[in-house]
Amino acid sequence: MPSPPQAPTLAQHAIRVRVYYEDTDTGGVVYYANYLKFFERCRTELLRARGVAQDALLQTGVGFVVRRAEVEYHVGARLDDELLITAEIVRMGGASAWFVQRATRDDTLMASAKVQIACIDITRGRPIPMPDAIAAAFHFNVDE
Repeated sequence: MPSPPQAPTLAQHAIRVRVYYEDTDTGGVVYYANYLKFFERCRTELLRARGVAQDALLQTGVGFVVRRAEVEYHVGARLDDELLITAEIVRMGGASAWFVQRATRDDTLMASAKVQIACIDITRGRPIPMPDAIAAAFHFNVDE
């Protein structure tokens, strides 16, 4: 008997980021706000990997904003470290998505975050339901 199809799972993505001089403070440690930039890049690359170009979205009047971000700093990354930045969607709403994100060096957790993004009409600056194509991009089948 064939097994039933797997249920869709929320999307995950990872990128590698090198810590450059511009990312650090005077002590050679990553400036705390730059982790938010690393996390943003990973969310953008998740969309890109799923076939969603943010510039094309903007042309249709749809954009994303961060509604909430809770960041915890564990160990300071340093100049020239290579970090693995991950983004995992853990919850979807009609107009928003919640991510758990991590920055690690080897097996060491450097920073972690819970980030909520909202889908908005960029001309009005108001939340709108997430377009079907975006909601579909945030899911994938385990078989993929």
